[in-house]
Amino acid sequence: MASILILDDQAAIVMTLAQILSKAGHDVTTGSNGREGMTELSNGLKPSLILTDLNMPEMDGIAFIREARKTPVHKFTPIIVLSGESDGRKRDEARAAGASGWLTKPPQPNQLLYVVKQFLPSK
Repeated sequence: MASILILDDQAAIVMTLAQILSKAGHDVTTGSNGREGMTELSNGLKPSLILTDLNMPEMDGIAFIREARKTPVHKFTPIIVLSGESDGRKRDEARAAGASGWLTKPPQPNQLLYVVKQFLPSK
């Protein structure tokens, strides 16, 4: 299936998301902040989709999205923001940075799989 990068500083969220996506047949790579995500991308990871939290140490989700969008190979990679934030301004800021979608945290397994499927490039 697809390669998915998950970035979140909450280990329980990362573990849950990774388990759901792995069981669905996806290859999952994880990181605890945007800086780790950028390191993975710089090292050649080419995920089909990225899930990122907004509030993380070192590099938050908005900064990560901006940086990822600067690289030609990741310019059009779907990036879905995972957040407990309900502030519309944060959504607007994420969209302006280049986010493709938004999921409220923690997503239900079926909701997560549905949204991921919607954003993955069809084969």
